[in-house]
Amino acid sequence: MLSADAFAAFEEAGLDNDTAIVETGHRFRDTVLALGGSQHPMKVFKAFRGREPSTQALLRHSGLVSAA
Repeated sequence: MLSADAFAAFEEAGLDNDTAIVETGHRFRDTVLALGGSQHPMKVFKAFRGREPSTQALLRHSGLVSAA
């Protein structure tokens, strides 16, 4: 669920928007990759996404709900 929601951040930025993808990638690097296991996973995820994880991206990526 976390990986699907994290990838959704890149989708939301616009996969064809190079500038937004780079910015999102830097935010991912500076939070998820840099903090790694040094902090609780929920805290790291919230630092990256700015919110708690959602199941919506996983359901969408699995084809269980349609994209809005």
